[in-house]
Amino acid sequence: MSTSPEFFASCPKGIESLLAEELAGFGADSVRETVAGCYFSSSLAVAYQACLWSRLANRILLMVAHFSAGDRDVIYAGIQTVDWDDHIDPGKTLAVTFTGSSPEIRNTHFGALLVKDAVVDQLMARTGKRPSIATKSPDLRIHVRLHKGKVQVGVDLSGDSLHMRGYRQDVGKAPLKENLASAILYRAGWRELARDGASLVDPMCGSGTFLLEGAMIAADIAPGLLRTRFGFDRWPGHIPSIWRDAMGDARERRQAGLDSMKNTLLGYEADQWIVRQGLANAQRAGLAKRVCLEQAELANLHHMDCPEGLVVVNPPYGERLGDEASLVYLYQNLGEKFRTTFKDWQGAVFTGNPGLGRRMGIRSRKQYTLYNGALECKLLMFANEEQWFAGYDARDKTTADTASVQSAPLTAGASMFANRLRKNLKQMSKWAKRQDIQCYRLYDADMPEYAVAIDLYGDKVHVQEYKAPATIDDAKATERLQDVMSALPEVLSVPPKAISLKSRAKQAGKKQYERQADKNEFFEVKEGNGRFLVNLHDYLDTGLFLDHRPLRLRIAREAADKRFLNLFCYTGATTVHAALGGARSTTSVDLSKTYLDWARKNLSLNGFSDRHQLEQADCMRWLADAKGQYDLMYIDPPTFSNSKRMTDVFDVQRDHVDLLRLAMKRLAHGGTLYFSNNYRRFKLDSCLTDEFEVKDITGETLDKDFERNRRIHQCWMIRHRL
Repeated sequence: MSTSPEFFASCPKGIESLLAEELAGFGADSVRETVAGCYFSSSLAVAYQACLWSRLANRILLMVAHFSAGDRDVIYAGIQTVDWDDHIDPGKTLAVTFTGSSPEIRNTHFGALLVKDAVVDQLMARTGKRPSIATKSPDLRIHVRLHKGKVQVGVDLSGDSLHMRGYRQDVGKAPLKENLASAILYRAGWRELARDGASLVDPMCGSGTFLLEGAMIAADIAPGLLRTRFGFDRWPGHIPSIWRDAMGDARERRQAGLDSMKNTLLGYEADQWIVRQGLANAQRAGLAKRVCLEQAELANLHHMDCPEGLVVVNPPYGERLGDEASLVYLYQNLGEKFRTTFKDWQGAVFTGNPGLGRRMGIRSRKQYTLYNGALECKLLMFANEEQWFAGYDARDKTTADTASVQSAPLTAGASMFANRLRKNLKQMSKWAKRQDIQCYRLYDADMPEYAVAIDLYGDKVHVQEYKAPATIDDAKATERLQDVMSALPEVLSVPPKAISLKSRAKQAGKKQYERQADKNEFFEVKEGNGRFLVNLHDYLDTGLFLDHRPLRLRIAREAADKRFLNLFCYTGATTVHAALGGARSTTSVDLSKTYLDWARKNLSLNGFSDRHQLEQADCMRWLADAKGQYDLMYIDPPTFSNSKRMTDVFDVQRDHVDLLRLAMKRLAHGGTLYFSNNYRRFKLDSCLTDEFEVKDITGETLDKDFERNRRIHQCWMIRHRL
């Protein structure tokens, strides 16, 4: 009585049970799970089904030998127990893949040579001909595994790995393999949801792998249907009639599945180039009319006009792209979308960093461990319903920090200052509320003897002490500063630890930008439609120049479909506003890696990706080498700057003509350049007004909180003359 041959199906680690279920569905017998694969017994017809229909396997191997390993002679002899003329015709091509090691065989290259010699020597002895070696598309590929003293030998029926469906030639950054994407969809319940007509959405879809695999599942399309060859094509044991029947059945099922498919499949990707790659993949898969891919940022997704279903996403997680610190805010933004845009949908997030997953603010109802190559990852399953949000929303927290603070009686000087501060607060808070402004300047040396600037950042206070004139006694200046600090908690109802204090003495050179503390306490504030990280302790400036608020909002209004350039970009706040305003692209240049990292975090916080280009460079040198054209520019240089990375010192008064001439070469005709600086004695060179259309718009860029200090900055709008 003959027995069915044994096969081995390999797969990504972590999905063995899914593969076992799939193989049993094809009719395989005696399915046995092992690490990264399953053994099974079956007819050749079932093995063909696995090659054609498996969404999960990497390879299907026909097992031809098992034996105990020994020295090289034992392994050589074991390989020769196989009748190789049953598997390769004389004169054909051969390749060997060898994995594992032993004291005798210490590297895979040596193991592969040993196997090749055993096969070739046998065929030469029997036929007088020897196969040649071909690493690409051989007629026969042999897989040999040496593990724990055992050798397993298999003939590869797959050819190229089965994850290579044939539709994906162009991919985005760090793509998932197709079979891992299908496994994620299986775990997420897409098979059942698809039968019920549910929708599938990937808000960060890259080149569309989840959507294309999801469409093939929904439409009952064999994943191997597009492949042009398999490993069994030139194998002597191949039975073409069985394969033709399998292919004919698959084609019929594909047409029937497409005809009955009612699901909506939507993908969104920030990078237009990657969107085009995904559309080309969909076209090759024959699914261009079934899968919709659009260019959109995560931040811009607000309403899904389709039936509820599954939202699945593989966001960056540090091993692949970007900076992990900035990704915290991307995951927070993703969590917000799950709670709002995708409320009541099923959700699945595949990540190699579960800690980032917890930043979403939703408890996962189930987790699976899967491997993306060698990297252990988690598939986090979410039910986007309110009961899963409880306890994870920081807005529910109440702490003593928000309670009013009892303070000692104020001195006469402190009382006088407090009265002025109350007057300002009464006026400014009403204005700020009407304008929906969260961060604003409350006081700016309104009384010269109290020479400080006080800015509110939500419920936190930033105090900057101006250098006292030489005529003021140091002891008196210190006393007045103490009056200020004692009055603030009482007037503003904040605890002392919510108040930060810095000295605004003029800084020389690069010291203005050096780290002054190491608290690393960033928190989020709102401006217009944007969200920004500020730090009140570690640097002289906070990360958000409040006096430029009107100009940032103006740029947001003008940015739609514009190519935007931000020079001396600092923490990228203006770039974020341009992106929120619909800029076609943004480029931000700064010499400081610290501030560019900060800008990256601000972009991530608002749901924007690395489609928005950040360049670490000397702005003057960058402009001299730049090639592109921009429709909208913002230049806000420091008064004075030097750095180890600069070959010269930048002085805004001396260098602004060269700077602006270089910039205007990059400004498209019809475009607008906004130039601003805070050097109080700055004079714009008259040669610029002769060459270009220049308008002083300083008054238009000062809000109510800076009206009493109109010298805080100067600003011009510059255009090419018609």
